[in-house]
Amino acid sequence: MSNHVPKFLVALAALLLSATPALAQATRTWVSGVGDDANPCSRTAPCKTFAGAISKTATGGEINVLDPGGFGAVTITKSITIRSDSIEAGVLVSGTNGIVINAGATDTVILEGLDVEGLGTGLSGVNVIQARTVIVRNSSIRNFTIAGIRVNSANKVRLIVEDVFFSGNAIGIDMASPSAIASAQVNSSLFVSNPTAGIRVTGANNTAAINANQFTLSLKSLEILSGGTVTSYGNNVLEATDAPTVVPLG
Repeated sequence: MSNHVPKFLVALAALLLSATPALAQATRTWVSGVGDDANPCSRTAPCKTFAGAISKTATGGEINVLDPGGFGAVTITKSITIRSDSIEAGVLVSGTNGIVINAGATDTVILEGLDVEGLGTGLSGVNVIQARTVIVRNSSIRNFTIAGIRVNSANKVRLIVEDVFFSGNAIGIDMASPSAIASAQVNSSLFVSNPTAGIRVTGANNTAAINANQFTLSLKSLEILSGGTVTSYGNNVLEATDAPTVVPLG
């Protein structure tokens, strides 16, 4: 009997093996405080960290939180949603960034229901290097030495923030892209004790529109530098501020 294996079967086997990681990615994955990153991140066998789950989640997919826990820092390199509904979902870091977004120039990243804590030594809670759209909702970002959210991108990016609590950060939101157009829409959020500013916008490429927010206990509610622009809908509570442009509601 011949031991010779036809070449086309060898090639087919190699193709199937190389495709296995992609096939293993799910559109919805799960993390748990008692999970394990060796698991497939399924509902019945969840992962332990966001970093462990993201490699098993397909582009455009969603990571969900099953129960309370600390799920660690994560770098996001593709369109994805990380969501926790009414469950404590912590990202606790010291001396580094909490969540780094360095995705594709057309990607959308959604973060919802997260508690991001920098312990007074973390750099930025959410550091946006590249993405087309970043949405942060219903979250808390505290105690970072650079900013709660920092946008410093070489490509066009839009930041949407809604119902987020910023406290103890040097700056709540720092719009600092050097050349590309970066815009922020900030709605119904609370900025408390962010010493330098609640929101800082630097440079003519950077803009922010603010709607129904409250700013307190900062040197400046808004810091507008080097041609940056902030537009207010006239319904924000500003304790101390650079003057925004005010436009009528509706």
